[in-house]
Amino acid sequence: MTEQTLGRLAEESWNRFDDHDSMFYEGVWHRSHDLAGRARRMCGGLAGAGIRPGDRVAVMMANSPEVPLVYQALWAAGAVVTPVVFLVGPEELRHILLDSGARAIVTSPELAATVRAAGVDIPVHVDTAELEQGPERGPVHRAPDDLAALMYTGGTTGRAKGVMLSHHGLWHVAKDAYDLSHQEGGNRALVPVPLSHSYGLIITIAAMHATEPQQAVLMRWFEPRAFLDLAGQQRVQYGTVVPSMIHLLLAEPLEEHPLPDLAYLTCGAAPLGRAALEEFERRVPGVQILEGYGLTETSAVTTFNPPGRRRVGSVGLPLAGYSITIRDADGEAMEIGDVGEVCVTGDSLMLGYWGEHRPDPEGTALVGKELRTGDIGCVDDDGYLYIVDRKKDLIIRGGFNVFPRDVEDALNRHPDVVVSGVVGRPDPRLGEEVVAFVQLKEGAAVTAEELIEWARERVGRVKYPREVRFVDSVPVTSVLKLDRKALRALLA
Repeated sequence: MTEQTLGRLAEESWNRFDDHDSMFYEGVWHRSHDLAGRARRMCGGLAGAGIRPGDRVAVMMANSPEVPLVYQALWAAGAVVTPVVFLVGPEELRHILLDSGARAIVTSPELAATVRAAGVDIPVHVDTAELEQGPERGPVHRAPDDLAALMYTGGTTGRAKGVMLSHHGLWHVAKDAYDLSHQEGGNRALVPVPLSHSYGLIITIAAMHATEPQQAVLMRWFEPRAFLDLAGQQRVQYGTVVPSMIHLLLAEPLEEHPLPDLAYLTCGAAPLGRAALEEFERRVPGVQILEGYGLTETSAVTTFNPPGRRRVGSVGLPLAGYSITIRDADGEAMEIGDVGEVCVTGDSLMLGYWGEHRPDPEGTALVGKELRTGDIGCVDDDGYLYIVDRKKDLIIRGGFNVFPRDVEDALNRHPDVVVSGVVGRPDPRLGEEVVAFVQLKEGAAVTAEELIEWARERVGRVKYPREVRFVDSVPVTSVLKLDRKALRALLA
């Protein structure tokens, strides 16, 4: 093993195994050595286009085989990958490009109009064909503490800010995550999550640590029926999902899609209700959902439930390089089982926020060498972490704390509910009132009053929603998290 940097890691991963079918995408298998050659030529093309070590280069593409190749080529060139979710609009893209000081952007033909509308005068590489005309080039030297990725986060609560992630942090988190999750012989994965999200980025890097040849079945974007078809047809053994995908899958006739090879789904990015987990596992026998937890600021993964050692309801054990402390409002460490703010220490944390960004003091922030996550949770005697909710989302009703997730979990257990989202509405008497937005299953006849009573019986007289609003679909962000900002806007 040489320097622990991502350009070098990619090169080592390509040389580790003989040529094999590596990625299935839209009906075609791509061979590993062909992909490696394309990435090396892209590296040469980027260098020929003037990209130098340390340059930030935005990558705004829908999922495709080219996305990880562009990442690998940029790391080999010594550049800083700046992923942009392909669903962002021109204004947010403009902010990211200007704030990051991006030297160029790589995009897809269908997104070129959005890039042009952003109005930033930098080179635009539409598709990768031109870059692939460059000479093959290996990785330049970089230091482990050098910047590898600048990921923009927080756009749902304010202006997106850049999180600086090092080669060292991403290298080690990906290795620890792979070591904790890998089961020998389990080498075919279904990947519907956006590769532009920190979850998708770390999946890409973890695959480069593989100890046996890997095969990825990549989806351009998630669609529940296509997910089930691909899982069966390609005999995938595990998959990567977020909670909203589980809820959409539960609305499908799962029993009509036998998945005998599927062993587990890793689930992250947001909490998954226990009822949804149990229903999925009941309807898809033999499959376990393994929850994990992480933030962009922790290089995407902090904890994970290892296969064979899962603890339902928790988000798992800390990775080898992380330690978790639960702190009270005064910053004092709390006892095992007490609920407080989740705080993380370890040498794979972000380097900091880019430029002049200062996070909200109530949100995620580095305090010394410890990350205050802004999430509320507790740990048990064996070190498993349990997430209760996001501190910012806490509803204070008449002086009592109401965690939206508790109410959502209760509503989501109703047989007519696909998914729900709960927020607080300002109230002159109580401070805040609990309001639930609910997406119903097709043909459902349950009334708002019935759902209110259902919730009251399960969460008690303080927490239950006094108002239920039905929506065609509960809004999610571009990375498929529940969008509470959009829900609060609907209260107006």
